[in-house]
Amino acid sequence: MLILVLGKGKTGSLAAEVARERGHGVRALDINENEHASALTAPNLAGVDVVVDFTAPEAAVENMRAVLALGGRIVVGTTGWYEHLNDMKALAIQRGGGLLYGTNFSIGVQKLFRLTAELAKLEGYRFSIDETHHTSKLDAPSGTAITLKEIVIAARPGADVPIESHRVGDAKGEHVVRAVSDCDTLELRHDAKSRRGFALGAVRGAEWLCGKSGAFDFRGIFDQL
Repeated sequence: MLILVLGKGKTGSLAAEVARERGHGVRALDINENEHASALTAPNLAGVDVVVDFTAPEAAVENMRAVLALGGRIVVGTTGWYEHLNDMKALAIQRGGGLLYGTNFSIGVQKLFRLTAELAKLEGYRFSIDETHHTSKLDAPSGTAITLKEIVIAARPGADVPIESHRVGDAKGEHVVRAVSDCDTLELRHDAKSRRGFALGAVRGAEWLCGKSGAFDFRGIFDQL
């Protein structure tokens, strides 16, 4: 299949590299080559099976609108745009396009989500979340931390789940879910060694999305990869 990667930053470049390793044809555009989604025209998308976005929140929304309006398929690894999620879902359905989104495309983090759902069932514990990312990450708290908080609150409605965000150097991504009682402390921790896990998950998501229509959350489909 032919994958178009939007964004030539660290994760986008890795996604292009992983896609090539997995035998796919790859094209890539940086933000200057695709300002305001100007390159996402019908002629330029002809033959592209799936677009993979690792850009920035505002750019991602413009890219989704352009791709989905043409009935294309797009995997969005960018976070921080979810106030537009319902509009993007509706557009995908209306135009017969395909949208795969997620706050984190790491398979390890998907397991962390499920373990957090189990941990949150404990009675008598107070929950909190710490997250650390690189200094150029635009959104804080991270989308992953927000998802973890939502998972805890789903099990414990009304619970206060504070999030502490840290931006340090070139940190790849660290998330800690902490449960504290009067007797003990339990922690679930995911520490990304590199961005490759995110890139690999996005490419595997693109393989899954190829030929499909609709809007899908990575949390709901990663078991099918």
